[in-house]
Amino acid sequence: MSANFVSLSATTQVKVGLGKLKGIFVSSGTAPTVAVYDSATASTADPIILNTFTAATPGNYVFTGDADGVGFSKGLYVVIGGTTPKVSVFYE
Repeated sequence: MSANFVSLSATTQVKVGLGKLKGIFVSSGTAPTVAVYDSATASTADPIILNTFTAATPGNYVFTGDADGVGFSKGLYVVIGGTTPKVSVFYE
């Protein structure tokens, strides 16, 4: 299966259902933050895949392991912060 991608500038429910987080690229922003949850309902109460971090700009974060990606079962919810962040999320 090939990876999908979405470009974000705000918090977004990227996918509902089973999948894999392949990577995150942060191209710009002032103090951009990213957090990722295994959620189908845009909830930060669901399991954390990736705790909030302040990303380098530009910054490329590739997730390997478990056959090239971090698995999630409920969905992929990405919380974006900072000023004018531009974030690309790669997933299956």
